[in-house]
Amino acid sequence: MKNTFRIIAFTEGISYLLLLYVSDPLKYWGRNDDLVSSLGMMHGLLFIAYIILSFFMKRKEEWSVKDLSIVTIASLIPFGTFYIDWKYLKNKN
Repeated sequence: MKNTFRIIAFTEGISYLLLLYVSDPLKYWGRNDDLVSSLGMMHGLLFIAYIILSFFMKRKEEWSVKDLSIVTIASLIPFGTFYIDWKYLKNKN
């Protein structure tokens, strides 16, 4: 399950960055909404999967409520999921 969560966290982080730094500028400066709608849907599904899997990981990894809060809040911050991978997932074997 940890590998699945790592993959979801990575792809969610990438989709968030693409949404913020590629599709939003295209929407507002280039007047092109196509990428926002397709990428936004994919990011939304990955975000939901990340949140759900974080609760399963809390139980499996015996995270505290503080750890779970950090993991879930990190999904709202650009590059946050990459920090979670480094801090909570990659270093623990």
